[in-house]
Amino acid sequence: MAPTGSAQSGVDEATPASSPATPDGDAPTGRLPVAVVLGASRGLGFLIARDLLQRGHHVVLAARDEAELADAARDLEGLGPLAVEPCDVRDRHQVGELVGKVEHTVGPIEVLVTVAGVIQAAPAESLALHEFEDAIDTMAWGPIHAAMTVLPHMRRRGHGRIGTVTSIGGMVSPPHLLPYATAKFAAVGFSDGLAAALSGTGVSATTVVPGLMRTGGHVHARFGGDAPAEYAWFAPAASLPLVSVDAERAARRIVDGVLRGKAMVVLTPLAWVGIRVRGLAPATTTRLMGLAARLLPGPAGREGARTVEGAEAARRLASPLVDRLTTLGDRAARRTHDAAPPAGGDSDI
Repeated sequence: MAPTGSAQSGVDEATPASSPATPDGDAPTGRLPVAVVLGASRGLGFLIARDLLQRGHHVVLAARDEAELADAARDLEGLGPLAVEPCDVRDRHQVGELVGKVEHTVGPIEVLVTVAGVIQAAPAESLALHEFEDAIDTMAWGPIHAAMTVLPHMRRRGHGRIGTVTSIGGMVSPPHLLPYATAKFAAVGFSDGLAAALSGTGVSATTVVPGLMRTGGHVHARFGGDAPAEYAWFAPAASLPLVSVDAERAARRIVDGVLRGKAMVVLTPLAWVGIRVRGLAPATTTRLMGLAARLLPGPAGREGARTVEGAEAARRLASPLVDRLTTLGDRAARRTHDAAPPAGGDSDI
């Protein structure tokens, strides 16, 4: 465990400086509650980690990439005590080692939030099985590995908060995001079922259901089929105010919901509408998604089952109009460490 930062802690206006504990009073007096954020190196995970620091938590940043973690830690230094730990949520052994190390060297884990994710935007014909494997390993198995590893510790102590960031794509399967939706549906089912199973134990599980957020994740998302054309619809949708929400505000609401032990946090009116329409008219919703799919780009035969990062898709597209439409998303990417795509193309969206 590599500690960084200082013991000085910035505090959110909603949390008195004299009370570093979570709103439900889980942490004993005089000890900062420990929070682990998986997928904290950039995007929404970075913002959730920052918010937890500002509320007086000792935060452990975890993600796959050590260099990205170091960059994130430097940006958060001074907000409060934090540590960094490389961890791939797809590997249950790494998750187990992380939880054991934190419990023994930092303190009892009071809060666990799993955010790590990947996105592949492409028609079904242009997807390979490994795209599904990566999505499911990251966004379905990842939350399962994390929650089931920390759960015995929390249950033994009789308190704890587990948050799983899913998606409206786990409630309504959107076109051209099939691997993402498959994994998110699994994450919703796991987190929602876990919340019911933990009723009355003092440990809570919160299912977070965001819509599109301006994190800058379009830079790291992967695009297949006609990659430039896929980028041309996805990147503006993830950047424009009318269809996407401010990620900083979303992070605050997520942390509020997790710390209060809410069973579910739905972040946008569009997400609420989608959930309710799907519940009332599931067949009609599927037909509507099918109609939307027909309006999206078709497969590009010569590309085959191959995806490229958003930055490369944008370069190929070379559209000044799309560049203007993604201005807010690009600004968010710079604020949340999502601007520079890594070699592996992972995304914490």
